[in-house]
Amino acid sequence: VQLQASGGGLVQAGGSLRLSCAASGSILSINDMGWFRQAPGKERDLVAAITSGGTTNYADSVKGRFTISRDYAKNTVYLQMNSLKPEDTAVYYCNADVRVRGRGWSTYSSYRWGQGTLVTVSS
Repeated sequence: VQLQASGGGLVQAGGSLRLSCAASGSILSINDMGWFRQAPGKERDLVAAITSGGTTNYADSVKGRFTISRDYAKNTVYLQMNSLKPEDTAVYYCNADVRVRGRGWSTYSSYRWGQGTLVTVSS
């Protein structure tokens, strides 16, 4: 299973970017999907998450500016980021709770990470 993130880049404050993350491989199902970010010298923090049922959750710092969504058929999660601020500068990582086949008839789920995409917001 691989998660491939894309869409990062350099943008001026007040601008917008859209991140995408596609999961591929021998996937039976995906439960939660989300985006985290890590700024230099800081811990990786949750930005937004979406359940298999479509329930969303956002960090307080991005509420009203970011929107998470997913395409179930494409196993893809998106993060629309508007009104970007310099403090949004970070490496953004996607994350997904993926269920795959185990030995025999068993299945198991585990959280997988994408490779990260850099978002830089200039003032």
